[in-house]
Amino acid sequence: MKKRIFLFLGLALASAITMADAATMVPPGNRNGMQPDIPGASSRRTQATSTTFQAKYRKVYALLQNDAELRAKIRKAAAAYGIDPMHIVGAIVGEHTYNVDAYDRLQTYYVKAMSYLSSRLTFAYEGEDVSDFVQRPEFKKCAGLDDSYDLWECREQVWNHSFRGKTVGGTSFPNDRFGATFFQPYYAGQTFGLGQLNPLTALQMSDIVHKVSGLPDLDVKDPNTVYKTIMDPDLTLPYVAATIRKSIDAYRNIAGFDISENPGLTATLYNVGNPEQRAYALKAENEKRRAAGEPEKLPEENYYGWLVNDKLDELKALF
Repeated sequence: MKKRIFLFLGLALASAITMADAATMVPPGNRNGMQPDIPGASSRRTQATSTTFQAKYRKVYALLQNDAELRAKIRKAAAAYGIDPMHIVGAIVGEHTYNVDAYDRLQTYYVKAMSYLSSRLTFAYEGEDVSDFVQRPEFKKCAGLDDSYDLWECREQVWNHSFRGKTVGGTSFPNDRFGATFFQPYYAGQTFGLGQLNPLTALQMSDIVHKVSGLPDLDVKDPNTVYKTIMDPDLTLPYVAATIRKSIDAYRNIAGFDISENPGLTATLYNVGNPEQRAYALKAENEKRRAAGEPEKLPEENYYGWLVNDKLDELKALF
């Protein structure tokens, strides 16, 4: 029996090594010499609060620097999902530099998390709950999927193809993301918590977090618990780690690139989302390049990931 177990572990390790060897390692650092343009919406949001990107960066840096408990939680979550802690740090730093200010103390996130249990939240559009919406016949092809990521990814694709910007059954649907339309009870585009996750991403990652961290499955019919999970640092960090792990795996398995040594790239994907679609697009582009005798294109960081790589030595020093 022991021989069979060791043989299985040996085969699994050999398979992992083969996959790693097959992928092109993307070196650390930025591919762009200068930071790509920062979107106007991010600049306007920062100006509206009378602060600067540099001030916001120093604030989230101070949160990490002053809280050894938070750093320990980040290390623990990273280890559980087999990623470098800098990937989680990069996501947190990018979000709180270009999205919202970090709170001064970690305790504030716990207080906010508890407040969502007393609110009455719904995931709905024009009075139609999303749990009813996804029962429409257009979503039939998703019905057989039991993995939370595949299920909600399928539903998002159906939304984009059959409903986004269209009038269906007398209802006019906005030309906007699925998450912004149904999963933002307060205002479109809002994300929450230390990792600034949106509810749709949390629902997608529910199964992997349940398997790896043992946290309860999230239920779309229970928005309050979804929001509490996003706001509670002890619960949200595994979701941040799982999201990053998904991006690393997608780029290795689909596009043939190992981005595990480049936190700026995982931060970029954390920012823009849809890692599998982007990996397929990069794969298609490189197939054309190879056919034309051109060198393959490496994944590139956006403005958000560029900052993470630029500040990486400073951030590593904290750990």
